[in-house]
Amino acid sequence: MALNLLVVDDSSITRNIIKKILRMTRLELGEIWEASNGREALDLMRKNWVDLVLADLNMPDMNGAEMIDVMAGDALLSKLPIVVVSSEGNQTVLDSLAKKGVREFLRKPFEPVLLQEIITRVLGEGH
Repeated sequence: MALNLLVVDDSSITRNIIKKILRMTRLELGEIWEASNGREALDLMRKNWVDLVLADLNMPDMNGAEMIDVMAGDALLSKLPIVVVSSEGNQTVLDSLAKKGVREFLRKPFEPVLLQEIITRVLGEGH
């Protein structure tokens, strides 16, 4: 089954790098949607089937933590797996996000192989 992913980052360069890395993995990919902030991401999640969200934290308009708060309070979106891809290193912030359902954290910059490993771990071996 092909995976539909949402990449949320205010940097178009970072979104493009993540998409390029995703295409180099052995994951079976469907759609890869992009959003430049949490507000755009929530809109895309509500309109499309998304299997996994890869989200930065530091973004304008609505940051990743605010987006995760909205998702946690939404019956449908609260079940959606989230992987934070960020340079954030504050353990208190990361711990609070884990309590809100964030499955994994991938610290920028990262080794490309880690992205596939984390997605496989979050979604299960069948992906």
